[in-house]
Amino acid sequence: MKKYSRVFQYLGHYRPAIVTYIITILLSIVFSIVSIGMLLPFMQLIFDVQQGTVAKGSGSFLMRWVTDNLNSLVYTGDKLHDLGVVCVLIIIFIFLKNLFLYLSYRAMGPIKNGIVTRFRIDLYNKILQLPIGYFTEKRKGDLMSRVTNDVGEIEGSVVGTLEGWLRDPLTIIVNLFVLFSISPKLTFFILLCIPVMGLVIGRLSRSLKKQSNVVAQKNGESISIIEETLGGLRVIKAFNVEGLLRGKFLDTSNALLKARNHIGFRRDMASPMSEMMGVAIFAGILWFGGRLVLNNELGLTGALFLTYMGLFYNIIDPAKSISTAFSNMQKGSSAIDRIEEVLKAPVTVDDNPNGRKFDSFNDCIEFRNVGFRYDDAVILKNINLRIEKGKTVALVGSSGAGKSTLADLVPRFHDVSSGEILIDGVNIKEYSLQSLRSLMSIVTQEPILFNDTIAANIALGMNNAGRPDIESAAKIANAHTFIAGKEQGYDTNIGDRGSKLSGGERQRVTIARAVLKNPPILILDEATSSLDTESERLVQDAINNLMSHRTSIVIAHRLSTIRHADEIIVLQKGEIVERGTHDSLIRQDGFYKRLVDMQEVK
Repeated sequence: MKKYSRVFQYLGHYRPAIVTYIITILLSIVFSIVSIGMLLPFMQLIFDVQQGTVAKGSGSFLMRWVTDNLNSLVYTGDKLHDLGVVCVLIIIFIFLKNLFLYLSYRAMGPIKNGIVTRFRIDLYNKILQLPIGYFTEKRKGDLMSRVTNDVGEIEGSVVGTLEGWLRDPLTIIVNLFVLFSISPKLTFFILLCIPVMGLVIGRLSRSLKKQSNVVAQKNGESISIIEETLGGLRVIKAFNVEGLLRGKFLDTSNALLKARNHIGFRRDMASPMSEMMGVAIFAGILWFGGRLVLNNELGLTGALFLTYMGLFYNIIDPAKSISTAFSNMQKGSSAIDRIEEVLKAPVTVDDNPNGRKFDSFNDCIEFRNVGFRYDDAVILKNINLRIEKGKTVALVGSSGAGKSTLADLVPRFHDVSSGEILIDGVNIKEYSLQSLRSLMSIVTQEPILFNDTIAANIALGMNNAGRPDIESAAKIANAHTFIAGKEQGYDTNIGDRGSKLSGGERQRVTIARAVLKNPPILILDEATSSLDTESERLVQDAINNLMSHRTSIVIAHRLSTIRHADEIIVLQKGEIVERGTHDSLIRQDGFYKRLVDMQEVK
């Protein structure tokens, strides 16, 4: 049960509702038993049994109470009148049973929905907390599957059977107590048979978890293929690989179908098998108990024995539900394991919410003997760098040299493996993440926009920004003209990831976002490398406006754009191999000079 500890933890938030559920379900069970118990006076009336005769020599409190009260409750001497009373009482007790059953559902519904919602919220919050490096190893589709399909599996397989965890055992226990009160001998016989049924159902359910894990994996793979297909349709069609993708998706779908069918066969077998075994036990008790009644060895009348059998049949459905719930829980345990894998993933970048707050950026950013490794791979080593306030530092080098990683260390997208990074002489780990990142804006090579209006994308994170502020930022970013030309202006929806805008327009919107934030520190991943000449000029002008009087870290792909940087850092295999201004590096005739020559040849 340890794997369900999170479910029990969530249950702790609903104690009053659980108490209400237990009380109402107990009352429902009691009135169910009483309504079945009314079979006794009914059969006594029909078969003309002596009034009040229940069990010869029965000494249990329950039997004495029934014997003493049936006469006053039902029997008046007029059989038709008494029969009418019995029927009315059965209706009343059935009404009360279903009333409290409904109230129990009202109490349990918010609990089940709340637990599923907490799973989704905690999973989403954890995704926001995890470092960027975690997602480089995970397929986006698999993570989406965990948030959607696996949580849905928990909702149907685990949380959906939650009420059965309480209701069915209570139903069985209360009914067994009444059965013991009527005939301990017969009830001991029942208790000997029930474990056999549980053993068979348990063996049937053991393979469900393994197959459920296969289903979850294949679900993730299929969602990944769909996500990649939607994002790469232009390339797929251009290279005529529709057949390849179609075959890949077909193979995954067929494997998913096979695993789901296998699970369905196993799971669906649990309910009919448990019912068959329950009826077999019922028939065995009919034979065993009937023989004892006929031989007068139980001290029960025929009417009371039939009432006993009615009460016993009352526990067959709960026993069947428990076996089905157990099978579903085995199926859902795989989904819980996959979600727990994300929820328990280590957060390597720990926030310091009570840390120091930035009032202003006054001096410099300093890297002291900084090293960074991911798993066993060394990405950066022995980085020593000082970036003065108001200066522009460019990072250049071959692909994989560590440029982006070095820039990502400043806003703590990753934490250093060795050494330290300081801002104004204070280790950045001493600041809260919110305070640290409030100093910075980032413009990436690929514009990151959301399916919302242009104004909402520019004002992202700036809840107090008014329309004049947004328009002013757009003008600085050379974006106001094209925005004003849209039919709905700043209220134009830009579509998924800005698909309704051109590349240059998307980039200028992200620059306007950075301008509006007005940060003292900028991190720029060369934003013009994939644009046409006209868009590049507009975006580069916007970047120049943005960088004015700010401290900038520029990841350079086109070396022509960083000629005027205050310092150029040349990285190779995670180390600084050259540094200086553009002119001084050209005079050194080293690695930087070769990079410049290669780009000029192109």
